[in-house]
Amino acid sequence: MLKNRKSKFLVLIMALLTLLVACGGKSAKSKSNPDELVVGVTSFADTLEPTDQYFSWVVTRYGVGENLTIFDEKGNLKPLLAENWKLSNDKLEWTFKIRDGVTFSNGHPLTAEAVKKSIERVFAKNKRAESFFKYTSIEASGQELKIKTKEPVAILPESLADPLFLIVDTSVNTDEFAQKGPISTGPFVVQEFKPGEQTVVVRNENYWNGKAKLAKVTFKDINDQNTRALSLKSGEIDVAYNLKVTNKADFEGDKNIVINELKSLRSTYAFMNQTKGLKDKALREAIIRGANRENYTQNLLQGGATPGKAPVPPTLDFGFNELKDENAYNRESAKKILADAGYKDVDGDGFVERPDGSKIDLNFVIYTSREELQIYAQAFQTDMKEIGIKVTLKPVSYETVLSMRDDSNFDMLIWNVLAANTGDPEKYLHENWYSKAETNKTGYSNPEVDKMLDELSKEFDKAKRKDLVVKIQQLIMNDAATLFFGYETTFLYSNKVVTGLKMYPMDYYWITKDVAKAN
Repeated sequence: MLKNRKSKFLVLIMALLTLLVACGGKSAKSKSNPDELVVGVTSFADTLEPTDQYFSWVVTRYGVGENLTIFDEKGNLKPLLAENWKLSNDKLEWTFKIRDGVTFSNGHPLTAEAVKKSIERVFAKNKRAESFFKYTSIEASGQELKIKTKEPVAILPESLADPLFLIVDTSVNTDEFAQKGPISTGPFVVQEFKPGEQTVVVRNENYWNGKAKLAKVTFKDINDQNTRALSLKSGEIDVAYNLKVTNKADFEGDKNIVINELKSLRSTYAFMNQTKGLKDKALREAIIRGANRENYTQNLLQGGATPGKAPVPPTLDFGFNELKDENAYNRESAKKILADAGYKDVDGDGFVERPDGSKIDLNFVIYTSREELQIYAQAFQTDMKEIGIKVTLKPVSYETVLSMRDDSNFDMLIWNVLAANTGDPEKYLHENWYSKAETNKTGYSNPEVDKMLDELSKEFDKAKRKDLVVKIQQLIMNDAATLFFGYETTFLYSNKVVTGLKMYPMDYYWITKDVAKAN
């Protein structure tokens, strides 16, 4: 009798082990409630105040904030809180018709006056606003908003789609926005915000554009890329943002996971600070020629990015293929440029000294929330050693890199950003390479670039705009102003029960009212 019991017990154990082995390579089903979604993200914002740094992106991505205008899945500009808009004959006044019947999440009506105060608040609190446009007056009457500018601004409606200009209710205590989230018009409202841990949003019962299908969304801060992948695989989260092509192997043959990808408008590049250690053009040229961007993107990132050479990615029709790259990868050419310019290894340590005999040790600041940035930087450091240039990497948080960019405390600084954050590269080019821009801290200055950027801001003809953008890019490349690493392919990994998720060229939108979970 005892022997039979032991035999049955052993059979049961073997059956359980077989089941575990069979299930080992499969993802678990979602563990969250059908009305709730759990999303794995990288920690980005330490405040929800939308005028602080770039943290308005979080407010928009989480379905809390909305703008007067919006970009669709193809990058086309569409009306949102504004029903329509028109431009005066002198091209100095834009008139927006604010949508009727919209309320903020607290029930207050959305009027032109409310929009006016919200936009004015952005300009009062964030200097970056003026890099989009400068106004002489904003007037509100009923549901009509008029924005007057001193000079023509060809992309003003597109600029207002940037998350920085999401519309908030300024009649409440706005000091509470930082921790409680802004009062806006999106399909969700903030319930909980714990920086570095998680953010919870719940359905906005006053949403103007139809009831959100989800009652609750939890955004868990999971900075490690592999941990996010494992969390999706186990069913602890339903969606994982900022996974890469390398994570595909984790889900090979897994029918529970859906993987979408999009060649994005994102560009990863390194500022080269001409106010500090990179004043010499010859040194900058050698650095760019010594960086094997094909290897970085195609091998190390396994095709997860397109090799870089120019400011604007090839996904946009702004002359990428016709631009001449005088500083394409060529290690021997890089060494020759250094030697001809008087750089040589005086002390025999394997690294060249400057022509005046001083040592080179380039301080390269990188931020750690994006895994691919570290891959780029480490491979670049190795390439620079091959041509005799010493580079020291300085990994910091995203919040730290923002302040370091502002005070120019770097020789090189890696940056990952949308190259057309208004659906057009004008703003991006102006922000980074216009000599008078508040955000240009590298000392780069080319009068011809400035002149053409001024022309671009007033030019409404698309063909002429393209021609100017191509010429501006070529000058920036010829000046060896910036090292362009690559243009990112973005991936969206999710459990198959999640429906309604879309990928947008503008990386502003993640969770919308239409996202749901199948029963």
